[in-house]
Amino acid sequence: MAPPAEQDIRVAVGGLGVIGGEVACRLDQGIPGLRLTAVAARDLDKAHRRMAGFREAVPVVSLDALAGDADVVVECLPAGRFTEVAFPAVRAGRIFLPLSVGALLDSPGLIDLARETGARIIVPTGALLGLDAVRAAAEGDIYSVRMVTRKPPAALAGAPYLEEHGISLEDLTRPLKVFAGSARDGARGFPANVNVAAALSLAGIGPDLTQLEIWADPDVTRNTHDIEVEADSARFRMTIENVPTEENPGTGRITALSVIATLRGLVGPLKVGS
Repeated sequence: MAPPAEQDIRVAVGGLGVIGGEVACRLDQGIPGLRLTAVAARDLDKAHRRMAGFREAVPVVSLDALAGDADVVVECLPAGRFTEVAFPAVRAGRIFLPLSVGALLDSPGLIDLARETGARIIVPTGALLGLDAVRAAAEGDIYSVRMVTRKPPAALAGAPYLEEHGISLEDLTRPLKVFAGSARDGARGFPANVNVAAALSLAGIGPDLTQLEIWADPDVTRNTHDIEVEADSARFRMTIENVPTEENPGTGRITALSVIATLRGLVGPLKVGS
């Protein structure tokens, strides 16, 4: 639960990879109204080394203990570790910010638990755009939502769907459509790549009705998402080209910034957007 307004909101970060490390660093540098109080990672020794360069000493704890000293828990982990942070945070009634949104689709009991405990699950916009417009349209009738994702082959390498279907992206010379189906199936097959599709589906007509295409495209250098929405209130199309991080070509630089913007929205005197 959120503390009184005169106190800093305590933020704990699970995962110190590309996204979590940037979020924790920004909090350590100082954001008014927010205070980093704990971090957790799969490799505790590596996390201790990472935190050694921070200005403030912050405890490094196990994943399931992350919610113990926090008002907000930010999850920046591989999808397979999602539940280790998610359920303790929601059970404790915290504000929970998940980045592994695809894993949220496979944890429907988490939302019911949040209703019981008073927790709030807030999904950051991440590498997407226009979720406000989709949410607004969902207050009326949305007829269709379609998303087309194009990424460099290296950004999709190792995805379970590719391995299960024997799809090789080596020496690819032209765009290849590697998936077409629902956002739910796409999130399961590409857990590290299309959390944006899961977020889009939650904002709109759900993961089974939201349609997704994924292309491995050697001609693109940015992770690109095209979204088309047809509703009774509006018809709109959106495109975003995300600059990938140097550490991970599948992760856009804007993702960590989206988490930081979401955190600022919890404490700032002005919040733009629904």
